Amino acid sequence: MKIRNLIIYIVIFSALGIGMCIYIAMGSKQEAPAYPTEINRLVIRLGRDWDDVMKQKEQKITSEEPFEYTVIDSEGNVLQYTKEGISTSVSAATTQFDVIRDIERDGAVVGRLLVHNPYLELQSRRDFRQALMIGLLFLMMLLLSVGYFLYLRSRVVKPFDRLKGFASRVAGGDLETPLEMDRGHVFGAFTESFDIMREELKSSREREAEAVRSRKELVAELSHDIKTPVASIKAMADVMSLTAKDDMERETIAAINGKADQIDHLISNLFHATLEELEQLEVKPEELSSTEILQMVKEADYQKKVEAPELKDAVVLADRLRLNQVLSNIIANSYKYAGTGIRLNSSYEGTDLQYLVMEISDEGGGVPEEELELVTGKFKRGSNAKGKDGSGLGLYISRYFMEKMEGSLECFNRDGGFTVRLKIPVA
Repeated sequence: MKIRNLIIYIVIFSALGIGMCIYIAMGSKQEAPAYPTEINRLVIRLGRDWDDVMKQKEQKITSEEPFEYTVIDSEGNVLQYTKEGISTSVSAATTQFDVIRDIERDGAVVGRLLVHNPYLELQSRRDFRQALMIGLLFLMMLLLSVGYFLYLRSRVVKPFDRLKGFASRVAGGDLETPLEMDRGHVFGAFTESFDIMREELKSSREREAEAVRSRKELVAELSHDIKTPVASIKAMADVMSLTAKDDMERETIAAINGKADQIDHLISNLFHATLEELEQLEVKPEELSSTEILQMVKEADYQKKVEAPELKDAVVLADRLRLNQVLSNIIANSYKYAGTGIRLNSSYEGTDLQYLVMEISDEGGGVPEEELELVTGKFKRGSNAKGKDGSGLGLYISRYFMEKMEGSLECFNRDGGFTVRLKIPVA
C-alpha cells in the first residue's frame, strides 16, 4: 500500500472531523435573543389601548413583533396570544423563564405581558443539528472507511489472490494460462516478472520434453536396428552348428548363440522400458519404388524363406526407415512363431489404384480368431507365443507406423496360417 494514499485518507478524515467540531462548537454558543426596546413599546401601547384589549377573550392575534407573547388581565384571564403552546399564566411563564412585564394605566397595574422565551426551542433545534452533524460525520467516516476498504480489496487483496492462484496453477503444472497484467495495483511491478517466470518454466519443460522424446526415439531406433542383425547372427550360428567339425567349434558357436540370446533379451527389456511413448516417433513419408521395398524384404529375410518375392510396379509414399521396420517386424515374427515358409503377394486397391497392397503369409496355424484384434495392441501377444521371448510391441509399432503413413495394417488367418495385410498409399 502506498504511503501517499494513507496520508490522503488521514488528511480528509481529519479535516472533516475538525470542521464538524468547529460547527458544533459555534452552534452551542447561540443564546436566546432579547428585545427590551420592543417589549417596552408593546407594554406602553397595550396600556394605552387597554380598553380595546379588555374586550378580547383568548383571542389569537397576528403580531408584527419579533417575539411571541400572551396578554392577561389582573385576574389571570387570557386576553390575547400570538402562538399556541406558549405560557398563559404567571406560574407557567415563571417555569419557562419567560419575561413578565406589568401593564399599567393611570398608575395602576391592569394586566401583564408574558413574553415567550424561545430558549428551549432553540436548544432543541441546536441539539437536532448537532445530532445530525454527528450522524453525517459518522456516515462520512463509514463511507470513507468502506471506500478505503474497497480500494484495498481491489488494489491489494484481489491482486494478491490472483498471484496466489497463479502460483498454485504453476505449481500444479499449468504453464499455458498467462497472468493478467495490471500495473495499477501494488503488485503491478511483479506481475510481468511472474509471467516471465511462467514462460521460462514452460520453455524449460518443452526443452526437457524434447530431450526426452529425442532420447526415446534414438533408443527405439537403435533397439530395432540391433534386433534385426542379432536375429541374423542367431540364424547363422544355428546353420554353423550343423556343420561344426569338432566339439570345440560347436562350443564356440553355442557361446555365440547364447550371447546373441542375451543381447536379444536385453534389447527386449529396453523396448519395454523406453517405448511406452512410441507415438513420439516421427514419420516422414517420401516416394519409394517397389524395387526399394522388395530390397527391404530381401534384407529382412535372413532365413531366406520368403517364396518368390514379387511386387507390383508402383511408386508409393512411405517413410523408408519406418517401412523397413514394419517389414522386418512381420518377417521376424513369422520366423519366431511359425518357422515356416513365407508367401508374399501384392495387388492394387481403390478406384484409381490408390493403394499398393502387400500380403505376407506363413503356414504356422495362425492365432485364435478371438485374439486377432488383440495382437496389434500394445504389449499384447497371442496364446501361441507362450514360452517364446517377445515384448508384444512388434505389430503395435508396425500398425502405428502404417497409420502415420496414411496406410493400414490388418491381421487375419488364411489357408492354415497367419497373414498380415499392408496398405501403402500410391504417390
